[in-house]
Amino acid sequence: MLDFFTIFSKGGLVLWCFQGVRGPAAACTAPVNALIRSVLLQERGGNNSFNHEALTLKYKLDNQFELVFVVGFQKILTLTYVDKLIDDVHKEFRDKYRNEFQQKGTLGLLNGTFDFKEDFLHLLQEAEESSKVRAPPVMKTFEQSVKSQKTVKSMIETRGEKPKEKTKNKKNKGSKKDASGTEAATVPSKAAPVAKQNPPTSAGDREELTKDEILQKNREEFFKRHMKGGEKSSKSPKPETQKEKGKKPRVWDLGNSNAKVLDYSNSTTNGNTETCAAEEFDPDMALGDRNREPGRLYDLEYESDEEEPEEEKVAQNPSKPGAKKGGLGGMFGMLKGLVGSKSLTREDMDSVLEKMKDHLIAKNVAADIAVQLCESVAKKLEGKVMGTFTTVTSTVKQALQEALVQILQPQRRVDILRDVMDAQRHHRPYVVTFCGVNGVGKSTNLAKISFWLIENGFSVLIAACDTFRAGAVEQLRTHTRRLNALHPPESHSGRIMVQLYEKGYGKDAAGIAMEAISYARNQGFDVVLVDTAGRMQDNAPLMTALAKLIAVNTPDLVLFVGEALVGNEAVDQLVKFNKALADYSMAQTPRLIDGIVLTKFDTIDDKVGAAISMTYITSKPIVFVGTGQTYCDLRSLNAKAVVAALMKA
Repeated sequence: MLDFFTIFSKGGLVLWCFQGVRGPAAACTAPVNALIRSVLLQERGGNNSFNHEALTLKYKLDNQFELVFVVGFQKILTLTYVDKLIDDVHKEFRDKYRNEFQQKGTLGLLNGTFDFKEDFLHLLQEAEESSKVRAPPVMKTFEQSVKSQKTVKSMIETRGEKPKEKTKNKKNKGSKKDASGTEAATVPSKAAPVAKQNPPTSAGDREELTKDEILQKNREEFFKRHMKGGEKSSKSPKPETQKEKGKKPRVWDLGNSNAKVLDYSNSTTNGNTETCAAEEFDPDMALGDRNREPGRLYDLEYESDEEEPEEEKVAQNPSKPGAKKGGLGGMFGMLKGLVGSKSLTREDMDSVLEKMKDHLIAKNVAADIAVQLCESVAKKLEGKVMGTFTTVTSTVKQALQEALVQILQPQRRVDILRDVMDAQRHHRPYVVTFCGVNGVGKSTNLAKISFWLIENGFSVLIAACDTFRAGAVEQLRTHTRRLNALHPPESHSGRIMVQLYEKGYGKDAAGIAMEAISYARNQGFDVVLVDTAGRMQDNAPLMTALAKLIAVNTPDLVLFVGEALVGNEAVDQLVKFNKALADYSMAQTPRLIDGIVLTKFDTIDDKVGAAISMTYITSKPIVFVGTGQTYCDLRSLNAKAVVAALMKA
């Protein structure tokens, strides 16, 4: 049973609506609005199904007349006729009001009256009847079977006749025997000339001498091979002294045997006002660009070589048949024929979409995401009328660029500075939790974000909740010392701008985070940055501990740190992290990932597909992009720059 069926234009004007369940009109308004926000506006039309709460929505686009057909039904129902119904309604509605759309255009939608209820009920009845369970087919009789058509003579086998396969196998076996016979025959032929050289006096002596000579010959060949190997081995220098057994500790040139030098356990942390020993380092190495504006988060930039598209090159040089095929032509240099005033079909776009999919995968976009993107572009363009001098290639390329930019632009913008100031007004610290797999750069980018917050005038408390990895606390302590050296208390009216809160190793991370947040509230810190241990998405105990940390401390922002080097793994990581946070959380509405920090962006050149994969699968924004090793190498995502790098051949 259907909950509703509605037809509306892409401009948002509802043309006709059928409501199968009694209730307020808002019952179908909320799911359709969710479909528009999450799918249609975000260019995620690769799948024609969308789930919203207890409903499943299926939709179909009409790109020629800019119409959308949506049907909604309960998720627990299995309605096999829905696809057929939506296709039939689409065809019937187009055919019935085609002239009105073509002649009046937009005015026809505004002033038109669409009486479609009787036609819809008739199509619904036909679809329901076609999906009813049919009676099982009657079993065939013997006369209808294939066996009954064989004659008795064809099924009789005589003793003399054998199948062809067996005779072939027999021939193969015989050929092997013949081959072995020829090999056996060659043995006496080799021994014959040996016997002729030393003719024996009798037949018995002849056999004995022949065997002896054969053995002697084999021995000589064996010794020759052995002597050659000995000569080769003698050429290699032998070590004069053998290595002593057992391991010895390596002594480094700049090392120190005194372990007390490496003990940092008594350093200044957790509220001790004594200053640490100043560390000597080059500020230029830590800051990078000295001409930057303090506290500003610059946009990601991409310098693309502006090349003419392959289509224009071919048009300008028609006399050169062997023009170089490359650049954008490698991906989009197909179907260059002009299509004037024609509606696009799937067959027109198939070859271009196939090239497009391969290009996206080569740019590190996950394979499933690339397929869904191409499917979304195909659905968006199918049936659309093209201009006179517009090619299929340029149309598909433009649609893909618009879809990619729309995906990278977040539904909800994360403005950390605004949220921190709002938390200040409520006299509480703003809490950010970092999570991710091992080795993606959580601690390094946490230090970069700390530096950015300090330059904007906010004090930061770093909570060392990675109590598992050896050296994790020492790494954060080093970052704290360097940040305090760059921004000493003297420059901020005696206020310590960054401090580390740690309790050592092997402790409960959720408890340390709770204590750090309480300490920050009492000491007046503006921001608390919680560093967590790296964990694989398949490790259930560690994912349970992360869900506990987030559920107990309720941070304002949960950031997933992922590296730009991954391809298909990015989808698996994000999906399983979100699923684990939802499954292992004890809250009714569990906290999931709110944003993404994309690291190691300076190592991938133009293979920026991981940004597309991560935002497509989660619909969450990329808040920060790490582009280097200094504290200033932090950028905000520029969607157009990423798409320009992605579209580069």
